[in-house]
Amino acid sequence: MGYIEANKEAWEEAFEHRLPGWGEDVAERLQREELPFLNPDLARELRSMGLAGKHVAQFCCNNGRELLSLMQLGPARGVGFDIAENVLGQARDAARGAGVERCSFVAGDVLAIPPAYDGAFDLVLFTIGAVTWIEDLDALFGKAATCLKPGGAVVLHDFHPVMNMLPLPGEPGFDAERPSLAYSYFRSEPWIENEGMGYMSGCYESKTFTSFSHTMSAIVNAVCRAGLHVTKLDEFDYDVGLTDAYDGRGLPLSFLLTARK
Repeated sequence: MGYIEANKEAWEEAFEHRLPGWGEDVAERLQREELPFLNPDLARELRSMGLAGKHVAQFCCNNGRELLSLMQLGPARGVGFDIAENVLGQARDAARGAGVERCSFVAGDVLAIPPAYDGAFDLVLFTIGAVTWIEDLDALFGKAATCLKPGGAVVLHDFHPVMNMLPLPGEPGFDAERPSLAYSYFRSEPWIENEGMGYMSGCYESKTFTSFSHTMSAIVNAVCRAGLHVTKLDEFDYDVGLTDAYDGRGLPLSFLLTARK
């Protein structure tokens, strides 16, 4: 079994172990809040793109909450792609509950999105923690470029690669007052984990999750090799999901990249 198939099993198991109430507030928040699940800097970038009437997609969309938030900006169609079928079941329930009928969700490996979606989208969105699950960035951004219309954009909002160097709370070497580097920026071996998916499920003895570190140059170069023109790269000193312990300390903790086909 390859790592992608193993990750599918691990994610679906994690969803079955999900914490009480996890993801069940998506429809309700979409009905009463504006762009509830989008980071403010990401929301600002997406607003500037004029997405009304456009076709948008999110790769590795998890339970769809970010894509469903994005649909408030008026796209004519949205499609979310993710490997975990049961997580997408929750996404579909949230779409129905929020009355977002023009948004659908497709289960499968994002590297194998079928040709029916070639040239289909004005935007392909990647959000927090998406690219870490894919080893071959050339294949990933190549697929994104294939799915874009001419002039379409990729937007990538994620942890900064420097986050992979920093120990998290509870790990050896963690010191919030005096941050130190515990791992190599150029780490080539994958991360192998069997402790569940903490934010979704808490900790338990789980099936194996395999993820990968990517440097900023690896990300930018793969985007360029896919035939995409980088138009913006912003870096921020706040984390976007792992810990706030390092926020505001002068470290690059998250980034936002936009590129055009």
